[in-house]
Amino acid sequence: MSLDAVQVRVLGSLIEKEITTPENYPLSLNALVNACNQRSSRDPVLELTDDEVRQALHTLEDQGFITTVHDARVPKYEHRARTVLNLRRDETAVICLLMLRGPQTPGELRGRSERLYAFDDISSVQSTLDRLASREASTEPPASPGATGPLVVMLPRQPGSRESRYAHLLSGAPEIPQVASSSSTPYAPSLAERVTELESALNHLNETLATLQARVQTLESSS
Repeated sequence: MSLDAVQVRVLGSLIEKEITTPENYPLSLNALVNACNQRSSRDPVLELTDDEVRQALHTLEDQGFITTVHDARVPKYEHRARTVLNLRRDETAVICLLMLRGPQTPGELRGRSERLYAFDDISSVQSTLDRLASREASTEPPASPGATGPLVVMLPRQPGSRESRYAHLLSGAPEIPQVASSSSTPYAPSLAERVTELESALNHLNETLATLQARVQTLESSS
């Protein structure tokens, strides 16, 4: 099993829309093309044609990843990724995000997963990644689309980063960019760390404000 970039985008878009807009799911070809090419929550942003998406659908259907629904005026498409890959809800959310937005850290995944799955904290995201990375190859016959091993892999940590990024393996092993190491590279905090720092500062300001208000009330009552 090795999907190309267009097939990954098509499958990831179907997974996302089933969860976030179930009232509009399954998707027609036109709706699916729009989902694949949307400019938000996509990295990289693509400009796929109807023919490219249609060809990807044919291949994904041959592999058992999608089915076509013919009970409407136009054919509509739905995915079977959870069944084929034997995924839990949290695992589905993580795989979907990695398919649509490329390699990400556990902190980034948690910050972007709210509409797909509510993780309690970063450690719960890490637990999901660990399960996906340590899955053993299935003992099912090779013809079965569910025969699969690990679905994610941890990438080498980038210089100046505290968190490692993870990538999906639905397209095979990802290319590892060669990054020159340098001990002088300044540390750049991640988005999750910056948010935590801002929340801490805000809590401190709120506590200070509450103390000042209490003092004002005391002075007013004493006068």
